[in-house]
Amino acid sequence: MYLLYSFVTLLTLVALSPYFVYQALRHDKYVGSLGQRLGYLPVSLNLDGDDSIWVHAVSVGEVLAARSLISELRRRYPRLRLFLSTTTRAGQQLARRSVTDVDGVFYFPFDWTFTARRTLARVKPRLFVMIETEIWPNLLRECRRRGVRTVLVNGRISYRSFPRYRLIRPFFRRVLADVDRFCVQGAEAARRLAQLGADPARITVTGSLKFDSLDVIPTPGRGRERVLRFFRMSSNRPVLVAGSTLRGEEELIVRAFNRLRTSGSNALLVLAARHPERFAEVERLCRQEGLSTIRRTELAIDAEPRADAVVLDTIGELAEVYQVATLVFVGGSLVRAGGHNILEPAMFGKPIVFGPHMENFAEIAETFLANHAAVQLRSWRELDAVILGLMGDPVRRARLGAAARALVEANRGAKDRTLSVVAEVLPPRDREHFAVVRPFRVIH
Repeated sequence: MYLLYSFVTLLTLVALSPYFVYQALRHDKYVGSLGQRLGYLPVSLNLDGDDSIWVHAVSVGEVLAARSLISELRRRYPRLRLFLSTTTRAGQQLARRSVTDVDGVFYFPFDWTFTARRTLARVKPRLFVMIETEIWPNLLRECRRRGVRTVLVNGRISYRSFPRYRLIRPFFRRVLADVDRFCVQGAEAARRLAQLGADPARITVTGSLKFDSLDVIPTPGRGRERVLRFFRMSSNRPVLVAGSTLRGEEELIVRAFNRLRTSGSNALLVLAARHPERFAEVERLCRQEGLSTIRRTELAIDAEPRADAVVLDTIGELAEVYQVATLVFVGGSLVRAGGHNILEPAMFGKPIVFGPHMENFAEIAETFLANHAAVQLRSWRELDAVILGLMGDPVRRARLGAAARALVEANRGAKDRTLSVVAEVLPPRDREHFAVVRPFRVIH
């Protein structure tokens, strides 16, 4: 089965190669990372061949979730080197810029046996930590052969992945047997993993790390004035922030915003597309819909933006921009993409709106709705009315925002529960080998 899996992944890569070539030529993607994806990591990454902990986070969201966990791993395992890998370029850029507690950052290898062996030989992990849904058969089998302990943290099995995994359940059961422990976000994720063949004794519901990862975001209120100054915004100008949007959503948002403008509002729209290669497309769309539009990187230094819309063409800045929002729409939810993270705007006590498709964050979304801490649209047709209604109702916005912030505070603790499981898999005994150096006293 492993040989068949490797053959299928190779065929898939070949079939998608025209797309990768297009992305390389058009957006300069993949070319610079190809060597690392084939397992050729620089010797300088781990020059002395030290033992390490390897954390893998796919993209921006997973990197943000991993940051607080990484800092604690550094503290608990001081004698092990710490490495972080990502799959996407956006994740790589954020990791290199904002994760300071690691010894190196690199691209995750293709999941073939020879690439896995090369990477493991260079990184030399004693522990491999996967964030969310990263289950790679060949790499996990090589980890098992080498005695590398493996933990899936913040785990979830999405509604779209679950049926596909069930089709290959006999093979997937063998793959899951190579994972020492599963730390999952909720009971539904635990149930799905058990149905796919994971040993229930190895599954622990720890909650979502994303609640705890919000510790690394500036304290609400304290950074708002700085963001306002950076964006040259007036503190009394209403701001609609649409975060992590996908194709098919921006047009609906812009049209709803245009209705808001015709009602007499001088609101500003901040659009943050999920994928960096779409920044130019979103900018064109805004202009075609009649909005005076500027990119975040083109904002004047000494003047408030006169534009109607700002396209956020930077990576990792959206969380801070939420601080100045009057209302937040979280994307990936009007189209069938499963939704995106709503916790960052919730941390800042912002009223949140999302669409009907929140399957990837179903438990979090249900909790917010049950506690009247967010608004869910039944379809895209409700978008205009909901945005106009909330932008004109400060009392309701305040209630929604306060409930959202309270839920974030009440659901912290996943990091400590996750670290307890990690300690069972790899006891943090390294610090015991340090000699204790005591200050000396002068004896008269």
